[in-house]
Amino acid sequence: MADETKIKLFQNQEVRLKWDEEIEEYYFSVIDVVGILSGSKNPSQYWRTLKKAG
Repeated sequence: MADETKIKLFQNQEVRLKWDEEIEEYYFSVIDVVGILSGSKNPSQYWRTLKKAG
């Protein structure tokens, strides 16, 4: 099943991921991971600000 999208749990919170069968790699949602690790109420805005600072 190519390009299958799933939900995984990390610290009891959902993280979207996608499996690319062709290159055999997972892709994780950066926004989901940033939200979990930062505890931000608005992880999209947090990520945009973080990208500008870097």
